[in-house]
Amino acid sequence: MFEDLIAANRLYADDFHLAGLPAKAARQLAVVTCIDSRIEPLAMLGLAPGDAKILRNAGGRVTEDVLRSLTIATSLLSVTRIAVIHHTACALITGPADLTAAIGRAVEAEPPPLDWRTITDPDADLASDVEAIRRAPAIAAAVVGMRYDISTGLLSEVVT
Repeated sequence: MFEDLIAANRLYADDFHLAGLPAKAARQLAVVTCIDSRIEPLAMLGLAPGDAKILRNAGGRVTEDVLRSLTIATSLLSVTRIAVIHHTACALITGPADLTAAIGRAVEAEPPPLDWRTITDPDADLASDVEAIRRAPAIAAAVVGMRYDISTGLLSEVVT
């Protein structure tokens, strides 16, 4: 079932060139963004492997685990700048009840009672995520909130 991944990895390993890359973020950057397959964080920001810490989850929301990872990144891995990047046409731009119903239909079962962190007001929710990082006592970094346009590839600053 996963043979294609193992085969692709073998080809990747034949030309592997990241051995010895430092764990610290060379560009002192962390990016929090969505799992959407249309987003290529390194390419869209002109970055290379090792330049930044990339944290991805559904919606690019700032959760407790994102705060945990950013605390480690800013404390131990040279991160001094954080970009929270939401995007247009995100599947989480809906109400929690609608998302719960859609998941229930897709899996033909009752979904678990999770906080889906849906996006009901894109600008306000992005500002809230940026503010959550700024309020975190153990995270000392400059933070910006951006929106990535899925149809053009362009970023715009929403929260400075």
